[in-house]
Amino acid sequence: MIKRTGIASLALLALLNLSLAETQSEPPVPSASIYNLKVPLEDQSGDVTGLDRYKGKPVLITMFYANCPHVCPMIISTIRQLESRLSTEELAELRVMTISIDPERDVPELLLETLRRHSVDASRWSMVRPEPADLRTIAGVFGIKYKQLPDGEFSHTTKIILLDRDGIQIASSDQIGRHNAEFLESLKSSLRSDK
Repeated sequence: MIKRTGIASLALLALLNLSLAETQSEPPVPSASIYNLKVPLEDQSGDVTGLDRYKGKPVLITMFYANCPHVCPMIISTIRQLESRLSTEELAELRVMTISIDPERDVPELLLETLRRHSVDASRWSMVRPEPADLRTIAGVFGIKYKQLPDGEFSHTTKIILLDRDGIQIASSDQIGRHNAEFLESLKSSLRSDK
Protein backbone atom coordinates (compact mmCIF):
# COMPACT_ATOMS: atom_id res chain seq x y z
CA MET A 1 0.00 0.00 0.00
CA ILE A 2 2.80 2.41 0.86
CA LYS A 3 4.59 1.60 -2.39
CA ARG A 4 1.48 2.33 -4.48
CA THR A 5 0.89 5.61 -2.64
CA GLY A 6 4.51 6.56 -3.21
CA ILE A 7 4.29 5.80 -6.93
CA ALA A 8 1.00 7.67 -7.21
CA SER A 9 2.53 10.65 -5.43
CA LEU A 10 5.52 10.65 -7.77
CA ALA A 11 3.22 10.47 -10.80
CA LEU A 12 1.11 13.36 -9.46
CA LEU A 13 4.24 15.40 -8.73
CA ALA A 14 5.51 14.77 -12.27
CA LEU A 15 2.17 15.93 -13.73
CA LEU A 16 2.20 19.06 -11.57
CA ASN A 17 5.77 19.85 -12.62
CA LEU A 18 4.86 19.37 -16.29
CA SER A 19 1.83 21.63 -15.89
CA LEU A 20 3.93 24.24 -14.06
CA ALA A 21 6.61 24.12 -16.76
CA GLU A 22 3.96 24.75 -19.43
CA THR A 23 2.56 27.77 -17.59
CA GLN A 24 6.06 29.17 -17.02
CA SER A 25 7.16 28.82 -20.65
CA GLU A 26 8.34 31.94 -22.47
CA PRO A 27 5.68 34.25 -23.85
CA PRO A 28 5.04 33.90 -27.58
CA VAL A 29 7.09 36.00 -29.98
CA PRO A 30 5.11 38.91 -31.49
CA SER A 31 3.96 38.25 -35.06
CA ALA A 32 6.10 41.13 -36.41
CA SER A 33 9.25 39.72 -34.84
CA ILE A 34 12.23 38.69 -36.96
CA TYR A 35 12.58 35.82 -34.49
CA ASN A 36 9.67 34.02 -36.16
CA LEU A 37 12.04 33.23 -39.05
CA LYS A 38 13.66 29.97 -38.01
CA VAL A 39 16.96 29.64 -39.88
CA PRO A 40 20.20 28.08 -38.63
CA LEU A 41 23.18 30.40 -38.33
CA GLU A 42 26.71 29.13 -37.68
CA ASP A 43 28.84 31.52 -35.64
CA GLN A 44 32.57 32.18 -35.43
CA SER A 45 32.96 29.31 -32.95
CA GLY A 46 31.14 26.80 -35.13
CA ASP A 47 28.07 26.85 -32.86
CA VAL A 48 24.67 26.84 -34.57
CA THR A 49 22.15 29.37 -33.35
CA GLY A 50 19.23 31.35 -34.80
CA LEU A 51 18.21 34.94 -35.37
CA ASP A 52 16.80 34.84 -31.84
CA ARG A 53 20.27 34.29 -30.34
CA TYR A 54 20.02 37.56 -28.39
CA LYS A 55 16.28 37.50 -27.65
CA GLY A 56 15.59 39.80 -24.69
CA LYS A 57 18.34 42.29 -25.63
CA PRO A 58 18.38 45.14 -28.16
CA VAL A 59 20.40 44.01 -31.19
CA LEU A 60 22.16 45.75 -34.05
CA ILE A 61 22.15 43.60 -37.19
CA THR A 62 23.97 44.11 -40.45
CA MET A 63 25.05 41.98 -43.38
CA PHE A 64 28.66 41.82 -44.54
CA TYR A 65 31.33 39.48 -45.85
CA ALA A 66 34.70 38.84 -44.26
CA ASN A 67 36.90 39.52 -47.31
CA CYS A 68 35.24 42.85 -48.09
CA PRO A 69 38.03 45.39 -48.65
CA HIS A 70 36.22 48.68 -48.03
CA VAL A 71 32.54 48.95 -47.13
CA CYS A 72 32.19 46.16 -44.54
CA PRO A 73 35.08 47.42 -42.39
CA MET A 74 33.35 50.83 -42.50
CA ILE A 75 30.07 49.26 -41.34
CA ILE A 76 31.84 47.60 -38.41
CA SER A 77 33.65 50.85 -37.63
CA THR A 78 30.32 52.73 -37.67
CA ILE A 79 28.84 50.26 -35.16
CA ARG A 80 31.92 50.68 -32.97
CA GLN A 81 31.49 54.48 -33.15
CA LEU A 82 27.89 54.04 -31.98
CA GLU A 83 29.14 51.87 -29.12
CA SER A 84 31.64 54.57 -28.11
CA ARG A 85 28.71 56.94 -27.47
CA LEU A 86 27.04 54.56 -25.01
CA SER A 87 27.48 54.39 -21.26
CA THR A 88 28.99 51.28 -19.70
CA GLU A 89 25.51 50.17 -18.59
CA GLU A 90 24.02 50.72 -22.06
CA LEU A 91 26.91 48.89 -23.72
CA ALA A 92 26.40 45.89 -21.43
CA GLU A 93 22.82 45.55 -22.75
CA LEU A 94 23.63 45.87 -26.48
CA ARG A 95 24.24 42.89 -28.76
CA VAL A 96 25.54 42.91 -32.34
CA MET A 97 25.08 40.28 -35.04
CA THR A 98 26.77 40.51 -38.43
CA ILE A 99 25.39 38.06 -40.99
CA SER A 100 27.52 36.93 -43.92
CA ILE A 101 26.33 37.33 -47.50
CA ASP A 102 29.18 34.99 -48.52
CA PRO A 103 28.45 31.88 -46.42
CA GLU A 104 30.39 29.51 -48.66
CA ARG A 105 33.69 31.30 -48.05
CA ASP A 106 33.00 32.82 -44.61
CA VAL A 107 33.81 29.70 -42.61
CA PRO A 108 33.91 29.97 -38.79
CA GLU A 109 37.71 30.33 -38.71
CA LEU A 110 37.56 33.34 -41.06
CA LEU A 111 34.69 34.87 -39.08
CA LEU A 112 36.70 34.49 -35.87
CA GLU A 113 39.75 36.06 -37.49
CA THR A 114 37.56 38.97 -38.69
CA LEU A 115 36.08 39.43 -35.22
CA ARG A 116 39.59 39.59 -33.73
CA ARG A 117 40.93 41.86 -36.46
CA HIS A 118 38.27 44.45 -35.64
CA SER A 119 38.85 44.08 -31.86
CA VAL A 120 35.16 43.75 -31.05
CA ASP A 121 33.78 42.35 -27.82
CA ALA A 122 33.07 38.68 -28.61
CA SER A 123 30.86 38.40 -25.52
CA ARG A 124 28.38 40.80 -27.17
CA TRP A 125 29.16 40.40 -30.88
CA SER A 126 28.70 37.44 -33.17
CA MET A 127 29.59 36.94 -36.79
CA VAL A 128 27.39 34.29 -38.38
CA ARG A 129 26.80 32.59 -41.69
CA PRO A 130 23.46 31.20 -42.85
CA GLU A 131 22.87 28.19 -45.05
CA PRO A 132 23.27 29.38 -48.68
CA ALA A 133 19.63 28.41 -49.32
CA ASP A 134 18.45 30.78 -46.54
CA LEU A 135 20.54 33.79 -47.56
CA ARG A 136 18.00 35.48 -49.87
CA THR A 137 15.20 35.05 -47.32
CA ILE A 138 17.27 36.65 -44.55
CA ALA A 139 18.41 39.51 -46.79
CA GLY A 140 14.81 40.07 -47.92
CA VAL A 141 13.53 40.25 -44.34
CA PHE A 142 16.09 42.96 -43.55
CA GLY A 143 15.67 44.78 -46.88
CA ILE A 144 19.29 44.21 -47.85
CA LYS A 145 20.19 43.81 -51.50
CA TYR A 146 23.38 42.13 -52.64
CA LYS A 147 24.95 40.90 -55.84
CA GLN A 148 28.11 38.91 -56.40
CA LEU A 149 30.40 40.55 -58.94
CA PRO A 150 32.53 38.72 -61.56
CA ASP A 151 35.67 39.21 -59.44
CA GLY A 152 34.05 37.43 -56.46
CA GLU A 153 33.42 40.62 -54.48
CA PHE A 154 29.90 41.72 -53.55
CA SER A 155 27.93 44.88 -54.08
CA HIS A 156 25.47 45.23 -51.20
CA THR A 157 23.29 47.53 -49.16
CA THR A 158 25.06 49.19 -46.24
CA LYS A 159 22.38 49.07 -43.59
CA ILE A 160 22.46 48.74 -39.81
CA ILE A 161 19.19 47.56 -38.30
CA LEU A 162 18.08 47.97 -34.69
CA LEU A 163 15.86 45.27 -33.22
CA ASP A 164 14.08 45.70 -29.91
CA ARG A 165 14.12 43.04 -27.20
CA ASP A 166 11.35 41.11 -29.00
CA GLY A 167 13.10 41.10 -32.39
CA ILE A 168 10.99 43.82 -33.96
CA GLN A 169 12.80 46.27 -36.23
CA ILE A 170 12.49 49.74 -34.71
CA ALA A 171 15.10 51.73 -36.65
CA SER A 172 17.71 51.45 -39.37
CA SER A 173 20.52 53.54 -40.76
CA ASP A 174 22.43 53.51 -44.01
CA GLN A 175 24.76 56.31 -42.91
CA ILE A 176 28.14 54.62 -42.79
CA GLY A 177 31.17 56.46 -41.45
CA ARG A 178 29.05 59.37 -40.24
CA HIS A 179 27.26 60.13 -37.00
CA ASN A 180 23.51 59.58 -37.19
CA ALA A 181 22.03 61.33 -34.14
CA GLU A 182 18.48 60.06 -34.75
CA PHE A 183 19.60 56.43 -34.98
CA LEU A 184 21.76 56.82 -31.86
CA GLU A 185 18.75 58.19 -29.94
CA SER A 186 16.64 55.21 -31.07
CA LEU A 187 19.41 52.91 -29.89
CA LYS A 188 19.71 54.62 -26.50
CA SER A 189 15.93 54.55 -26.08
CA SER A 190 15.81 50.79 -26.77
CA LEU A 191 18.57 50.24 -24.20
CA ARG A 192 16.59 52.21 -21.57
CA SER A 193 13.36 50.27 -22.16
CA ASP A 194 12.25 47.60 -19.68
CA LYS A 195 14.77 44.84 -19.27
